[in-house]
Amino acid sequence: MSISSQDARQEGRYSFDSFDSQLLKRFLKEMLRIRVFEQRAEELTLSGKVVGGVHLAIGQEAVAVGVMMALKEEDYVTGPHRGHHILIAKGLETSKLMAELLGKETGIVGGRGGSMHMADASKGMLGVNGIVGASIVIATGAAFTAQYLIRDQAAVAFFGDGGANKGQFHESLNMASIFKLPAIYVCENNQYAVETSVEYSTAAEHIADRGAGYRMPGVIVDGLDVLDVYSAAKEARLRAGSGEGPTLIEAKTYRFKGHSIGDLENYRTREEVQEWMKNDPIIRLKLSMEELGLLDENGWNAMKTEVEQEIEAAVQFAVNSPEPNVETVMDHNFSAEVTEHA
Repeated sequence: MSISSQDARQEGRYSFDSFDSQLLKRFLKEMLRIRVFEQRAEELTLSGKVVGGVHLAIGQEAVAVGVMMALKEEDYVTGPHRGHHILIAKGLETSKLMAELLGKETGIVGGRGGSMHMADASKGMLGVNGIVGASIVIATGAAFTAQYLIRDQAAVAFFGDGGANKGQFHESLNMASIFKLPAIYVCENNQYAVETSVEYSTAAEHIADRGAGYRMPGVIVDGLDVLDVYSAAKEARLRAGSGEGPTLIEAKTYRFKGHSIGDLENYRTREEVQEWMKNDPIIRLKLSMEELGLLDENGWNAMKTEVEQEIEAAVQFAVNSPEPNVETVMDHNFSAEVTEHA
């Protein structure tokens, strides 16, 4: 079940008029970059150029962009196996991400990780990974580190509604609250954990309600509205930075594609998907900006062209990059040194 941006406005979380037009264009462009990247990733996977599991976040772009735009560059971020949108919003290069998908030497982790295991500690991106709920624990540790070293950094964990039902969710939130860690827990409730609906798997109506059990704010946002996500994340970042402790944000969203590429999606109806797609976060923001005279057709087409050229260049970079040398197959399996993110 979604909540509307109208609800958020009525609650006073944000006013559309309070956003600078340049910031709105950045929101729109970042979401578009993610969408086009994933559309090309799907095409490359179906053509056999990408091997291994690939999980798309088409439909969920507003969550990653809204949260990341509210953070400081030096903040730590972790994510689940469905993480392309998080990586791109964090500022990692699309060319290196695409090369990683194709298993090339120039990939963000040298072609070793594939879709589910990408990281760049030098940019505070501590990694997406295939272990459900692991992102929550890693971010909690990073938040503890930031507090212990007295650094003005926060740590954000992205996870799904399935991850919220794992034990580490509860252990981490308890610890974070006790120590007032600068952590932000972002649950992307896309309604399904693989094929299991959240109504079937989760007793509580809202995952955000669990925040009360750990004495932290639990905020529900419309995950298809980037402005609602941004407003809640900005408040959570201020809270983390001022020593007030963690925040739990539940973004009600939806994945327009299946769990992974090749999913037959026989656990939901086409009508349900189409109903959610009426609130496509990109189209929604675009229409709002057009209504306010902040974007016209020429501006939209120019933005699309720029984004498509960037992603096509990333694809060509990946396709033309060399395969990893077989003699280095054992490299990077163990860390020889720890990269410190200042």
